[in-house]
Amino acid sequence: MSGVLGLDPVVVARARELAARAGAPVVELARSRTTVSVERAVLRLMGVAGADAEGIPWVNRLVDAVADQVGLGYGVAVPVCDAVLRGGGSRVDGAALIRLAQEAASGGARFEVPSGAAARAARRWARSAAAVGVGRVDAARRDRERLVARWGDPPRRPWVYLIVATGDIHEDVPQAQAAARAGADVIAVIRSTGQSLLDYVPEGATREGFAGTYATQENFRLMRAALDEVSAELGRYVRLTNYASGLCMPEMAALAGLERLDMMLNDSMYGILFRDINPVRTFVDQRFSRQVHARAGIIINTGEDNYLTTADAVEAAHTVTVSQLLNEFFAREAGLADWQLGLGHAFEIDPSVPESFRLELAHALLARELFPDAPLKWMPPTRHMTGDVFRGNLLNGFFNLAGVLTGQGILLVGMMTEAVATPWLSDRDIALQNVRYVLGAAGGLAEDFVPAPGGFIQRRAGQVLGEAVELLERIVDGSLLSAIADGTFGVMRRPVDGGKGRDGVVVQADGYVNPVSELLAEPVGGGVGG
Repeated sequence: MSGVLGLDPVVVARARELAARAGAPVVELARSRTTVSVERAVLRLMGVAGADAEGIPWVNRLVDAVADQVGLGYGVAVPVCDAVLRGGGSRVDGAALIRLAQEAASGGARFEVPSGAAARAARRWARSAAAVGVGRVDAARRDRERLVARWGDPPRRPWVYLIVATGDIHEDVPQAQAAARAGADVIAVIRSTGQSLLDYVPEGATREGFAGTYATQENFRLMRAALDEVSAELGRYVRLTNYASGLCMPEMAALAGLERLDMMLNDSMYGILFRDINPVRTFVDQRFSRQVHARAGIIINTGEDNYLTTADAVEAAHTVTVSQLLNEFFAREAGLADWQLGLGHAFEIDPSVPESFRLELAHALLARELFPDAPLKWMPPTRHMTGDVFRGNLLNGFFNLAGVLTGQGILLVGMMTEAVATPWLSDRDIALQNVRYVLGAAGGLAEDFVPAPGGFIQRRAGQVLGEAVELLERIVDGSLLSAIADGTFGVMRRPVDGGKGRDGVVVQADGYVNPVSELLAEPVGGGVGG
C-alpha cells in the first residue's frame, strides 16, 4: 500500500526523529538499571527452574537472598556463582544453582561480591551457564524455522489470530486445536486476570484461572506441543502467543524463548497505563525482554489498541501513532527487526460517528504506510459491542473488510459477544465464518483500493500524522516520563515515582554483570522467520 496516502516524506522523517529523541533518555535510564525480574530471568536462563513446597519459584528465593545480603547492583549472576564455588562446587549449572537456592531459602547460604581471581572465575562460570540457556533459545528458533520450512506458512495475509483461554490448560489444548482446524493461524492464550501483578511466575500446568489461563513454562510447553501436532495435520505452521508484560515481563520472555512461542504481547507502556506498574520498572524490563525476543525470533504485539478503549478513538488517534513510533524506536534499539514489530491499533470508532468507516480506513492506512515492513496487529471493535449479536457480527465484518483493504498483517478475530459475555464455541465458529467469507471474497482487494488524491481519507491521514508530530514535539520539549504522568496516553496519569514494583528497581553499580545481556548483544546467525 506504499504511497497511496501521499504522505510528505519530510514529515514522516521528522516524526521518527522526534520519536528517537523522546525515547533516547528512557533507553539510557533502562541501560543503567536492573530489576528483580531481570535478575530472575537471568537465573532462569542459567538453568534455575522449579519452586518450593509453597509454590515460590527458586529464582525468587535466590534473588531475594542475594538482594538482602549484598544487593543487586552488581547483578545476581556473579554472587551466586561465587557462592557455589566457595561452597566447594566443581562446576556451576542449573542443578548447583537450585541446590544453592534451597540453602538460601533455609538461611544456609552466604553471598558476597567477589574480587580478583574469585570474581574472574565466577564471571566465567556465569557466562558458561547463561550460554546454555541462550543456546536453548537459539535451538528453539532454529526448530521454528525448520518447521515453517516443512509445513509452510498460511497461504495469505492477514494471519487470523484467535483467543483461547478457559483457565484449564487441558481444556485449552483441544479448543486451540479445533480453532486451528477452523482456520486460525495464531492461537493466543490470554493470561488469568491479575497475573501481570504477581511478582513471580506460577509453576506447572494449571487447571483454573479467571478470564484466562495462567502463563507458566509448563503451560507454554503443553500448548506448543499441541499446536505442533495440529500443524503437522494441517500442513501449515500454527503460531502461539502469550504475554510478556507485567511484573515478570523478562521472565515470561525467557520462558517463551525456551519453549518456542512465536509471538508475545509486549508493549512499552501498557503495564504503566493499564496496570499501574512503575514506569521505570516497566522500561527496564521491556528492554531486556525485547532483547530476548529479538534473539528468539519472536514477533511482539504492542498495545496501542487499549488507548482507544479509554480515550476517544477519533480525538486520540494521533496518540496511537505516537506510541507506535515510540514502540518502533524502543524495539529497534533492543535488536528487533521490522518483521518482528506487530504494532497495534484498533477498529474502535463509535459506529454512530458520521463516516466512521472512512475514518477507520484512514487510520489503518496511515499505520500501514508508516510501517510498511511490520506485521501490524489489527484489533476488532469491543468498546461498542452492545449485546445485539447481529449488529456485532456486522461490525466485525466491517472490521475484517478494513483489515483486508489496508493490508494488515495480523487480524484478531472479533466476537459478537465480546465484552458482553464469555464467548461460546459457537460464537467462535460464527466469527471465523465471518473472517473466512471476507478473506475469500475480498482477500486481494488491497491492490485495487487507492484513496482519491486529496480526498477524505488522505486528508484525515495527513491530519493525524501532523497531530502526532505536534505531540512528539511537546514530549521532546518536556520528557516522555512527564507525558505519561500527565495522562497523554489513554487518559491515564502515571507519575514516575509511583506504581507497583518500584522497589524492585536497582541502579547498576560499577562492575555490574549480566551474562545474558552480554550474550544477547553478540551477533548470531539465523533466518528472519517472519
